[in-house]
Amino acid sequence: MTDDNPCAAARAPIRIAAVIPCYNEALSIAQVVAQFRAALPEAEIHVFDNNSTDDTAAIARASGATVTHVAAPGKGNVVRRMFADVEADVYVTVDGDATYDVASAPRLVDALVERNLDMVVGCRVDDGQNALTYRAGHRFGNRLLTGAVAQLFGGGLTDMLSGYRVFSRRYAKSFPALSQGFEIETELTVHALELRMPHAEFDTAYSTRPEGSHSKLSTYRDGWRILKTICKLFISERPLQFFSILAAVLAAGAIALAIPLLLTYLHTGLVPRLPTAVLATGAMLAAMLSMVCGVVMHAIRLARREAKRLRYLAIPGVGQFRRKP
Repeated sequence: MTDDNPCAAARAPIRIAAVIPCYNEALSIAQVVAQFRAALPEAEIHVFDNNSTDDTAAIARASGATVTHVAAPGKGNVVRRMFADVEADVYVTVDGDATYDVASAPRLVDALVERNLDMVVGCRVDDGQNALTYRAGHRFGNRLLTGAVAQLFGGGLTDMLSGYRVFSRRYAKSFPALSQGFEIETELTVHALELRMPHAEFDTAYSTRPEGSHSKLSTYRDGWRILKTICKLFISERPLQFFSILAAVLAAGAIALAIPLLLTYLHTGLVPRLPTAVLATGAMLAAMLSMVCGVVMHAIRLARREAKRLRYLAIPGVGQFRRKP
């Protein structure tokens, strides 16, 4: 990026941190660190080792990276430590498995700075070298889960589960990071969408792992955990919508049960099926209670969002910085 604008030239140089979560990536971590050295020579490189049982930490340290041990298992716990421990203006996070195109990092960082964004996602595009690089099942699951988030929270992202992202300091220091495992990508996305943070997505090459390296992703287990996270976030971030739907279902059931009873009562003056009448009454009361819960939780959610927004606004935006020429 060039600084033709004299105002831009007066801006402070930006601090960039490459933060790399790792678990048993001894075969690839040196390659990833070297790629960052070449692509972003001004960046500080941090490797967060999540209880690896191989030589990941030693190899990363020998490659010149700052290594931090994270005892709590799970990528979500690692991300929480990364954002808490590292001080920078821009955070480039990528998995340590050498599957992402680190050479495109300057393009993503420039987009974040020039457009004053808070999150840039590297959308995975299969490089075509190996049919197993980005399997059809993973593609389908990604589209399904990304589509669900788009329907519930909006946004136009097409690869919500990408581990290649660039964040502003505003984002990193306002992100609560509640997830523990691979569902962290869902939480990262929803946080940006809920605070209406400016974000973008760029295609980046996605390649196969080094020979002998194995993925830690469990398709069905982690997919189920991500789906549960989406549901939890829908309840916590869209409580009025969720409880309104629940209230409508309960009310419809109550009305369906009550109509035959009402017709019988109008003809005979009797209510012969008392348990059904009690059930219909209980369902309607539950519907009313659900609606009240939705209204109360909606008010709480607005207060939480305002607090998050104020925390976000208290941190300087990335637009006041500049990349080194």
